Amino acid sequence: MKIALITGGSRGLGRNMAHHLAAKGIDIVFTYRSRQDEADSLVEELKQMGRKAVALPLDTGVSSGFDAFAGQVRDALRANWGQDRFDFLINNAGTALYAPFAETTEAQFDDVTNIHLKGVFFLTQKLLPLMKDGGAILNLSSGLARFSYPGSSAYGAMKGAIDVLSRYLAVELGPRRIRVNSIAPGAIATDFGGGRVRDDAELNAAIASRTPLGRVGLPDDIGGIVSVLLSDEAGWLNGQRIEVSGGIHA
Repeated sequence: MKIALITGGSRGLGRNMAHHLAAKGIDIVFTYRSRQDEADSLVEELKQMGRKAVALPLDTGVSSGFDAFAGQVRDALRANWGQDRFDFLINNAGTALYAPFAETTEAQFDDVTNIHLKGVFFLTQKLLPLMKDGGAILNLSSGLARFSYPGSSAYGAMKGAIDVLSRYLAVELGPRRIRVNSIAPGAIATDFGGGRVRDDAELNAAIASRTPLGRVGLPDDIGGIVSVLLSDEAGWLNGQRIEVSGGIHA
């Protein structure tokens, strides 16, 4: 039995990832920040698929809570699976920041750093003792780490850092046979960033016009590839940045 831990799993891409992994026979531990109703509904959906699922609250931007969270994960593993380790970690949780470089405040910068870089770094560190050797870590990057749109300098910089961090982790965790890759979605139609890509018809059309496949991304485009990247068939893929953006700005 394999178990995946997904941060920010109760909605958007994380929720879709949970469904795809559950369809492959993987049990799920996932985090949510505030909407317990969304978390509870996902637990029920996954149980209907025949999988075990546990939802745990976590603010990935507050590293002082990571020790306690690791203890909650350990307790959940023992109570629900009778073991102390899980197989896959997906660092998915995140928020958007749209602000011109000249107007980005230090508070905004600190917030996006804490969530998208510091949180990933130290949460992964705290959870490593609970990961099985031979498992895998998948960190969420962004197409904005490769191409540049005005207003995303801080967010894009953090995602670029995630790509670099993932390569270092692949090297340092190699002795434990833990594979580490980053996946970089393009623009996806979810509620991320207030649902701009999904709900703004003009923005949606503009992105689609720049994408060779002629549309913006959908959650299934990401959840599906995540299930592939964590499969045994992808066992030789390590230390890589995989962009899943329909070929935008190719």
